[in-house]
Amino acid sequence: MSLHDYNPLAAEQPYVGLENYEKLVDELNKRKSPTKAAFQNTVNYLLLGVPIQLCLALMISLMLNEIRFMSTIYRIMFFLPFVTSTIAIAWVFRMLYQPRFGLVNVMLQLVSLPQQPFLKSPAQALPSVLSLVVWQGMGFAVIIFLAGLKQIPRTYYEAAEVDGASRWHTFRFITLPLLNPTIVFLLVLQTISFLRMFAPVLAMTEQGRGGPLDSTTTVVLRVYREAFTSFNMGYASSLTVVLFAFILIITIIQLRVTARRIN
Repeated sequence: MSLHDYNPLAAEQPYVGLENYEKLVDELNKRKSPTKAAFQNTVNYLLLGVPIQLCLALMISLMLNEIRFMSTIYRIMFFLPFVTSTIAIAWVFRMLYQPRFGLVNVMLQLVSLPQQPFLKSPAQALPSVLSLVVWQGMGFAVIIFLAGLKQIPRTYYEAAEVDGASRWHTFRFITLPLLNPTIVFLLVLQTISFLRMFAPVLAMTEQGRGGPLDSTTTVVLRVYREAFTSFNMGYASSLTVVLFAFILIITIIQLRVTARRIN
């Protein structure tokens, strides 16, 4: 489909060769374009979201692993957002970020801080959307980390305690190395998840356009708008192929690098 000027409303779908890919390259070479903004934002979501989410999930899982009383309740609390509708959560966050009456701005006003535009600001919109994605997906990472922690034999920690190792050294030389396979698994899954971000941006931004000024748009949202708003499915398909290739390359690199570290 990416090699055709495909329009579902047209009678014919002419073959155009690499014209859609040439258009994509031209868009990326421009100083500013919606497609270039989509790729830049997607990379920003990835580089910011994955480390923050995994670090927070690891810290929470380490704390939950030490809790014995009502531990199941705490795990359910953290996992519940992951199985809740993304659109529903996005609308809740959208209300929280409302400029005048949103809960976040009300709390800022209570401590004498200026109200913030959040989703109305090109500088603050991306972090605002990112906060939802990190929070919602963190529960899954917490549960996986907890499963990994349960696989570490207690005898290792007992031996470290006998040797007088501090909590930091125990974490650095026992917990972290033995969690490497779990970290690799989550790193790959969360990378793919952030690269295909769509629903949070669609629900949280004005008319689902990824604004303001394309500051939150992603590649998948760009594919959606090109395919189902402009009916330019050939160009949308070329975006999909490039995104798939990018995900494949990133995943292979991650697996090779982290596999070396594990060995």
